[in-house]
Amino acid sequence: MKNLKILFAVLLLVFLLPGSLWSQNRQTHVVKEGETVMSIAREYRVTPYNLLRVNSDVKLSDDLSPGTILVIPEAGGISNDPPREIVKEESSEEEAFDEQRRPLGFLTHKVKRRETLFGISRRYEITEDDIKRYNRVLYSQSLKKGMWLQIPQYPEVPEVEEIDPNDYTIHEVQPKETRWSIAHTYGITIDSLVALNPRLATGTNYVAAGQELQVPKPATALEEEVQLYESYTVPAKMTLYSLSREYGITSQEIIKLNPQIVEANGLKEGMVLRLPQKQVPDLEISTENYVFYEVKPKQTIYSLTRQLKVSYDELKALNPGLLDGLQAGMVLKLPIKKSLELDVKNSLVLDRIDLLDSINVNINPKILVMLPFRLNRLNVQERTNSAKAIEKSNAMKYSFGLYSGLLVALDSIAELGISVDVKTLDTELSDEKARLLLMGEDLSRYDMIFGPLQAKALTAVSMEAAKYDIPVVAPLSSETDLSLSNVFYSVPSEKAMREKMLIYMKEQVTDQKVVIIADNLHELERDEILSHFEDATVVDLTEEEKNIAVDLEKFALLLSEENENWVFVESDNSKFVSSISSILNSSNTELTKVRMFTTNKNNAFENDVISGSHLSNLRFTYPSISGEENGSDFSRKYRRRFGKAPDRYAIRGFDLGYDLLLKLAYKPDLIEVSGEIGVTEYSANKFNYARDMRAGYYNIASYIMTYDNMQIKEVGPQQ
Repeated sequence: MKNLKILFAVLLLVFLLPGSLWSQNRQTHVVKEGETVMSIAREYRVTPYNLLRVNSDVKLSDDLSPGTILVIPEAGGISNDPPREIVKEESSEEEAFDEQRRPLGFLTHKVKRRETLFGISRRYEITEDDIKRYNRVLYSQSLKKGMWLQIPQYPEVPEVEEIDPNDYTIHEVQPKETRWSIAHTYGITIDSLVALNPRLATGTNYVAAGQELQVPKPATALEEEVQLYESYTVPAKMTLYSLSREYGITSQEIIKLNPQIVEANGLKEGMVLRLPQKQVPDLEISTENYVFYEVKPKQTIYSLTRQLKVSYDELKALNPGLLDGLQAGMVLKLPIKKSLELDVKNSLVLDRIDLLDSINVNINPKILVMLPFRLNRLNVQERTNSAKAIEKSNAMKYSFGLYSGLLVALDSIAELGISVDVKTLDTELSDEKARLLLMGEDLSRYDMIFGPLQAKALTAVSMEAAKYDIPVVAPLSSETDLSLSNVFYSVPSEKAMREKMLIYMKEQVTDQKVVIIADNLHELERDEILSHFEDATVVDLTEEEKNIAVDLEKFALLLSEENENWVFVESDNSKFVSSISSILNSSNTELTKVRMFTTNKNNAFENDVISGSHLSNLRFTYPSISGEENGSDFSRKYRRRFGKAPDRYAIRGFDLGYDLLLKLAYKPDLIEVSGEIGVTEYSANKFNYARDMRAGYYNIASYIMTYDNMQIKEVGPQQ
């Protein structure tokens, strides 16, 4: 016991004596105009380290306000400082490094079923080690449901701004230079320096004299250097003529800049050429030529160029104001073709939101399902007869397919911890029945109505739901003749898909010959194609009451042997489509290359009389509501629940239902969420609702599909 008392007294002496002695010898200083931490430290002959240690609310980089009172430690007092000659640089660097990883505070998180440490770290944008550091029990135990975790909240760490390959240089480290001093010289952060030089050790701040580091060129050097040329990689089937038109110079000028073309006996795929930089055309600033993006706080050029999928040079050429620096609130313009690659709504590029990481488990969505199951016509005791009745009735087939997919979506959302209240009503394919059902419902308690299918019932339901600002989702409708401002039309319209297809095609065409075959009922499609391809050739047709024909001899003369022929076929006559696809297939030879396209793949293209092998040979390409079913968890869950593979209506029911439920679990206001969320995609359907002030919300997201080796695959932009 006596030894323990002595040990305790010694510990008190060790821990308390230095502080008590030091505190007796301190003085204060009132900051004057223009003074800094460094100048005050020099004045009192103390190190900046000690000065900051006793004034913990002050940092080396702070601009000190006149009148601030600082505590001054005794010069030469007790200190664990490094030697005076290296304190000035290395201690400040160490503090800057530590400051970036010091939590501003903590959040609490209760672990849910099936959550993993990796998933939690992604949700809060920190590392697994960060979580373990402040929840040390995780070093000895695994994560369990019900655990309460402390989640550290770190200050924002600036990202490395994008640097063009020609915008950086090599810096050779000099004696006594530190990471902090080098970063300060080039106007970047220590994190930026490390990001530019991945080989730098992260566990130490040391740099060796003579070490070579990649750093940005000084601004003056960048301003003086004018880049006149750019590298160009030759794609397949590119010709000198097409390239000269694209860059606005002659073929001879291209060869003069790239003599290897002569040595290789012409352009070859994969060649890297030196060509003059393209001049951005001076287009009128409008939504027909551009889409727009508003810069958010704390964004950098580095993050922005990656998010917008554009190089800094392209962005700078379109937005010269960037030369003065990136500012929050800036509105940047991008070429209209970027609308195919980004989430664009009403000409504005949206920031992508991950719904799975954004749901609120405390939200309890309430939905009303109204579909024409027509149960009054089924005898569930006679399964065979019921199955036949469902197969004969499109309304019943669609309803049961959609509903079965929706049930799997409800199961999937429940696994995420979201509880959904669902009530299902049978409209019996009657708008009058739909009205009667609504009379017995308190619509104000619902967040959404799913259905009905038929137009009259949809109109009746949406008009009643509009009184309570309840959104109504049309599972299979693309539009109606009435203005229904609260309806979400989940099927993209023919017009939206045609526009997307033509924008995509415009980006693909180089030197191909464009040919249009359109009957009299599809003059609108013909004219829209011509508006995008002014040099396209229109084929003359002979049209009788039940027959449409093309003059084979004249048609053969229209086709080019030098360039590939891209033929648009626009018709809803299955016999004519079958005949044309057969003619195009026979025209597709070693000498004459032909491909087939349409802007509207209607039922005429799905008729059994049309040869699938012909369409595959022609690499038939078209816009589509749905894409390839990707073998997702949904298919496995569906088989497990219903004992068979899902049909296209079940797939659509799942994708549409899951999308709507995730959005309601993010915010219980579908109308508000639709303005914040861009493209969402699931097993074979995607959604991106654009608002029409009078006529509701329209899904503008679709696919571009092509036949390839007897398979149908997605091509083109991923929107």
